[in-house]
Amino acid sequence: MVQEVMSFVRSYVVPEGFPDSVTPSYVPYMTWRALKHFFGGAMGVFTTQTLLNSVGVSRNTATSGAVAINWILKDGAGRVGKMLFARQGKKFDYDLKQLRFAGDLLMELGAGVELATAAVPHLFLPLACAANVAKNVAAVTSTSTRTPIYKAFAKGENIGDVTAKGECVGNIADLLGTGLSIMISKKNPSLVATFALLSCGYVFSSYREVRSVVLHTLNRARFSVAVDSFLKTGQVPSLQEGNMQETICNFPWLKDGPVVLGSRFKDAFQDPGAYLALEPLFEKERYMVTYNPSKGKVYALLKDQAKSDDILKAAFHAHVLLHFIQSSNSSRTSSRRQQEHGHSNLIPTTTDLEAYIADSCKMVSTSYGPFKDKAAEQGWRMSESLLNPGRARLC
Repeated sequence: MVQEVMSFVRSYVVPEGFPDSVTPSYVPYMTWRALKHFFGGAMGVFTTQTLLNSVGVSRNTATSGAVAINWILKDGAGRVGKMLFARQGKKFDYDLKQLRFAGDLLMELGAGVELATAAVPHLFLPLACAANVAKNVAAVTSTSTRTPIYKAFAKGENIGDVTAKGECVGNIADLLGTGLSIMISKKNPSLVATFALLSCGYVFSSYREVRSVVLHTLNRARFSVAVDSFLKTGQVPSLQEGNMQETICNFPWLKDGPVVLGSRFKDAFQDPGAYLALEPLFEKERYMVTYNPSKGKVYALLKDQAKSDDILKAAFHAHVLLHFIQSSNSSRTSSRRQQEHGHSNLIPTTTDLEAYIADSCKMVSTSYGPFKDKAAEQGWRMSESLLNPGRARLC
């Protein structure tokens, strides 16, 4: 009897052939996903109750027609926000984990705004609309990143089974959280304290959920981790190590990183003379790399003949040059402090910069091949499309 019950439960929550049909990271991911949905379901009760109170359902301060109109406008605003944000679809492939976590933070922000309607019920419509926009944008992020994550867990052609069971686990946890929250709400707990507790649980579970995902592809964040490790140790990290070292809270829209791939000429070079001085070094390459001292960034410019491998090599070269400059800056800072305990000028001179670039060309010519081989040995799949190269090209 017990075995039959367990078999029935397993048929709903784990893919057929488990655990051999999925990767090892499936279990921790689903554990944190279930916990996140549990907290999300619990918060849903309080936010919905607050919205209904704010719009006047329980206080009989609004007619049923006005309530319906407000609710329709609120939902309509959310759908518009979802539609507008969906055009950013390709970016979900570049920084899947970062955007997934950012979407969950946005979901919490929307829930917080919904609760704020309790304090200012006369502002129900604008606040509810803003909250629904935030939550619908978060929903787009969750939906768009769901399939690639499930695909990473599937072994063979069982992506549909993995997806179905994953969604079932989320729904079960959501229902449990909703039931618990209904029981708690009958005791009229502090709204702020309850929300703060549930919100912390939701965000922490979301972070651990995303952190547990092991992807085989090298996007910008994981590419940086792999190259940095290779330059320092001569080894490329394993899939597990590379994913664990990836920065999750580095949201792509806040600012560009220290390496700009596929940049424009005017951003990379301060004057044409700098370009002419470096051009002979990259005569046989389909790209160029340089460092702009005024912006403190390394720029990789792609020529119009650049193919997939050229883009990957340009990104690798840019990180090598960045490593040279950062190492030199650290040495100069240490030397300067020993001499006068002051601050040093970390901007390399034109002569130093040309020497760094020349040295980086020599290093890349001998190390790019071994880097690719060691990355492939560890199971990494490199694709220039996930490095998000800009559209600008040198003619």
